[in-house]
Amino acid sequence: METARGLAQLWPLHLAVLIIGVVCQLIGVRAIPIGIGTILLLPMLFAFALALVLNPNVVRAATAIMPVRRAAAASPLIVVAIMPFIARFGADIGPGIELVIRSGPALLLQEIGNLGTILLAFPIAVWVLRMGRESIGAVHSIAREPNIAIIADRYGLRSPEGTGVLGVYVMGTLFGTFIFAVIASLLSTAGVFSVEALAMACGVGSGSMMAACSGALAAAEPGAAETITALAGSSNLLTYATGMYVSLFVALPLVEWMYRRARPEDPGSARGRTARREGAAR
Repeated sequence: METARGLAQLWPLHLAVLIIGVVCQLIGVRAIPIGIGTILLLPMLFAFALALVLNPNVVRAATAIMPVRRAAAASPLIVVAIMPFIARFGADIGPGIELVIRSGPALLLQEIGNLGTILLAFPIAVWVLRMGRESIGAVHSIAREPNIAIIADRYGLRSPEGTGVLGVYVMGTLFGTFIFAVIASLLSTAGVFSVEALAMACGVGSGSMMAACSGALAAAEPGAAETITALAGSSNLLTYATGMYVSLFVALPLVEWMYRRARPEDPGSARGRTARREGAAR
């Protein structure tokens, strides 16, 4: 009863979401040609921009319309809002199961490719941004819900590793859908990769990113919409199914090893603790 009463008190938040959704649907899809391709701006991107303006944590003046308490109440609803997307893509896998089987190892082995996050981001985090153990939580994955759960269980969310994974999660939530939609629309019109390969690349384990990516591809290639949906949905579900195990047994141990090699003096590394004990003994 108290939960229902609390949700009822948030009617301004729900009204704002409804208005933003209607306005963005009326704006529709906008195409921006840039020579080598076309950037497709989807209604989701406009919704992101408008919601950002109404976020009191970003625009202080927005507190008159949307107090911080109401804005904070929207965070737990993100997962609930994404569930229909996951269910829809899961249902679309059935009719496209033959296409999924024909894709074979490309889908099943895609999680190994996600380890590229470590190879690209770790050097920047440690040597350019001078991050400490926050880099372990930040770079071992794209930091979606399963990855947060792993870090919370192993290190705790109040740890440096927890700070790192939550930081990437927030950045991915704020900017991930925009970046994915722009890159997908750009590459789909540039003719560098096949639409099937791009559809598989949409499934990185984030429902909102997958929706933005596959939506941009479908808008660019309307005739291949069913193929895009089937491959993107399959890729995303497989990432959810295998991503936790890869993160737990491959990615985290790899990042820990790399961090110990890069920062042996760090208090969190075994070599760092040994060095301090030897120094104290002297």
